[in-house]
Parts: sequence; C-alpha cells; structure tokens
Amino acid sequence: MAKYKPQHARLLFIDRKIREKRYPNCSSLAEEWETSSRTIHRDLDYMRCELNAPLEYSAKERGFYYTEEQYQLPAMNIRESDLFAIYLTEKLLEQYEGTPIYDSLRSMFRKIEDSLPDKVVIKPADQSRFTVIPPFSTVILPEVLPTVFDCLRTLTRLEIEYRTPGGTTVWRQIDPYHGVRFEGDWYVVGFCHLRKEIRTFSLSRIQKLKQCKERFRLPERFDFKKLSGSHFGVHWSDKEFEVRILFAKEAATYVRERQWHPTQNLEEHEDGSLLLTMTVNHLLELKRWVLSWGDAARVLAPSSLVEEMRNATQSMAAFYRDAGHSE
Repeated sequence: MAKYKPQHARLLFIDRKIREKRYPNCSSLAEEWETSSRTIHRDLDYMRCELNAPLEYSAKERGFYYTEEQYQLPAMNIRESDLFAIYLTEKLLEQYEGTPIYDSLRSMFRKIEDSLPDKVVIKPADQSRFTVIPPFSTVILPEVLPTVFDCLRTLTRLEIEYRTPGGTTVWRQIDPYHGVRFEGDWYVVGFCHLRKEIRTFSLSRIQKLKQCKERFRLPERFDFKKLSGSHFGVHWSDKEFEVRILFAKEAATYVRERQWHPTQNLEEHEDGSLLLTMTVNHLLELKRWVLSWGDAARVLAPSSLVEEMRNATQSMAAFYRDAGHSE
C-alpha cells in the first residue's frame, strides 16, 4: 500500500470534485490537476478496487458520480508536525513574492491545501505565531527570470547586456548551466563566450536579454555540487585556500552557534576567543563576511587575504578620517 501514498492528494481532489456533483471525467480532472488522463484513470481504478468507492460513469452526463453519497475515503493520518510544515511553507513562500515563480508556487500550495480532509483546519492564529523574515532581495527586471529559466530548461543560448560591479555594461553570450538563489539574489552559472570559461552572473545586473535560437549541450564534466563544493557564497575558482580567522570573545558565541562551512573547525582559546579554520575556493565573499564583524575578527591566513583586509581597512580609515576633516 505504501506505493499509493504519493497519490493521496489527487484522490482527495478527485473525491471533492465528484462530491460537487458536476460529473467530472478523466479529461477534466487531468486538466485541472495538470496531470495525464491515464494517471487519473489509474486513480479511479484504485478507488474502486482498493478503497471500495461506489463509482459509476454516467453516459448522459459524461462523467463520474457516487452511487452512495455517504461513502467516505479512508482518513488521512496527519501528524501535528505535518500541519506545522504546511503553514510554515506558506510563510516561506512569501520570500518569493514579486518574482515570476510566486504565482506558480502559490497555486501548487493551494492545491495541497485544498486536498486536506475537511476535518483538518489550519487556524490563522497558529500562523500568526510564526514569522519568516526573508533576506533583502535584489531588483530583477520582470522579463529576466522567466527567460533565464526557460533557457535553463531548454538548454538554449542566452544573450545579455550585463552591468559589471564597476558600472560598465557589455553584451555577452552565455550557455546557462545552473540557477542559484543565494541571500536574496538569483544567479545563473554558465559558460561565458566572451571569457571562454564558466562564470556566475547576477540576474539583477542583467539590463537586457534575448533568447537565442542556438541550443547547446550541457558538458558531461559539469557538476555544480563538485564545482561549488568548497565555496563560501556563490563565487568559486579552481584554487583552494586554507583560511584561519581569530574571533574575539564577544563574537565567539555567535560564531560557534552556526555551521558556516562544511570544512570548518573551531578551536577554543582560554581567553574566550575562537579560531575558525576552513578551506574555501574563493575569497571575495569571505572578505565581505569578515569585514561585517568589524574589529571582532582578524584574518591570520592566507597571506593574500590578510593583505586584502589590511588594504580595505586602511582605505576605510582614510575615508572616515577625510570625511571628518570635511565637516
């Protein structure tokens, strides 16, 4: 019986439609649930043979009905933790509001919610006790996300006018391999024909785009998990760096509370400070992360990152020093 568990939501949907006495048929049910008529036909056979549903087909109405209105499908066992997952999912969906995929996700969630037995009620009061605060989201042009997703799905080349972090714009052709959402931004990873290598592009920096006619083959050697295995953020390279960061006592509590990286190792010191060691393959976002800790974090290795941090902090000090004099 376990193999039929994934179809329970469809069975509840079919049952509800039949009880509306509109004589649904395989085609109408399949269209509304967005599945095949063959799948619905198997579901109806299962309801008759395994669940003893009194189903009959009306040639006059061209649809199905129950010959015994008091018939009930076997109860679906929903644990309290399942209910929590359902209304927490609705909260999590809010972080995608304003994106082209929000309506599709919302529609699918409503189908799941409508498939719950009548006796299962999700109280608004329960939901009000939980809040999901999404990360700050970047602004993406309305046509960008659906076009990029379609190119990812169909393996179609993409031409984009891309704004670099320095502010200049350039047209590029890319073969999109993989989509990523990270800390409120969407990225596409793909082969850049201008740079002749795999690059990461922020969708918020795409000013214009055009779906090309050319198709491409996804390289067999491309493995996103392997490519990004030791990344810290969404950028990566073919190098690896062993990073050592010393956190002051006042920051140590917050650092030890999280898993920042799969390779991390924490070393406690008698004075309450904490040494974080990990191996990463890119330093850009790690540098930004360390800077966010202010003077509570000090990079000890690698030497290249120590030098970058020194230059960054000296530039910041000079900026604020000059700002003070200008007043």
